[in-house]
Amino acid sequence: MRTTSTPALNRRHFLRGAAAAGAATLLPDLALSQAARFKLNYAPHAGHFEHSAGSSIVDQIEFAADAGFTAWEDNDMRGRPVPEQESIAAALQGRNMHMGVFVGADVSWEKPGITSGDDESRTKFLSDIRRSIEVAKRVNANWMTIVPDHVDPRIQPHFQMANVVETLRQASQILEPHELVMVLEPLNFRDHPGMFLTEIPQAYMICRAVDSPSCKILFDIYHQQIQEGNIIPNIDASWDEIAYFQVGDVPGRNEPTTGEINYRRIFEHIHRKGFQGIIGMEHGKSVDGVEGEQALIAAYRETDAF
Repeated sequence: MRTTSTPALNRRHFLRGAAAAGAATLLPDLALSQAARFKLNYAPHAGHFEHSAGSSIVDQIEFAADAGFTAWEDNDMRGRPVPEQESIAAALQGRNMHMGVFVGADVSWEKPGITSGDDESRTKFLSDIRRSIEVAKRVNANWMTIVPDHVDPRIQPHFQMANVVETLRQASQILEPHELVMVLEPLNFRDHPGMFLTEIPQAYMICRAVDSPSCKILFDIYHQQIQEGNIIPNIDASWDEIAYFQVGDVPGRNEPTTGEINYRRIFEHIHRKGFQGIIGMEHGKSVDGVEGEQALIAAYRETDAF
């Protein structure tokens, strides 16, 4: 079963009453006045607005909603206590915000895992997937990030590919009845040397081989600018398998407009292609404090103005 009509699986009818607005003027106090919603579903994470909103994630979510953001992501969600997961979910639901990705399985950063095809690694991975289903339902998430571990230098690359595909195929069979999606994230060679999955064409090949609506691509533009560039052509070539984007400028991995990537052009391109999923803001801030948080919001207003 393959889906090709849309890059995102929308179990809960994404963008109910879609957000309006062109480029809105940045308000002097975004915590007190609600700004126009962005055209695309940019998703901040905990820490982006801690100077303006305080340490509480719920308060940061409220601030983000008032600033016009329509989504939130949390890599650490699986490890949070259940009451905290529930409070985050309630805050997002109360502000009509969508939950983005969380990390769905432990990653073997320095040693082989599912690349080796051994029973222990596969069993552990599938167990993580089953536990992540509970988290996804609790926080109303559609997607979970998967990184297919470190290369195994003792096994030829094509055998490693077969091992990864088989494990992801089994994981997809677990996820499909729940209409959940694991999104595969290729990582760049500089920040994460030795990882198995590094390029978009490789991720595309895996998704085609697994052949499931529960196995798609997380296209992290920061990683791919470093790894292979050619961003918009690769988006087009892999479009049918993309379910999620993440961003960060290069160099620095900070907000758009601080580096070399033309995010305004990229955001316009994926908007025109009809993307209705989430764009995770997996980056830092170029300036500290409240000033840096205002600069971050202004950067998204500038790049969302198309």
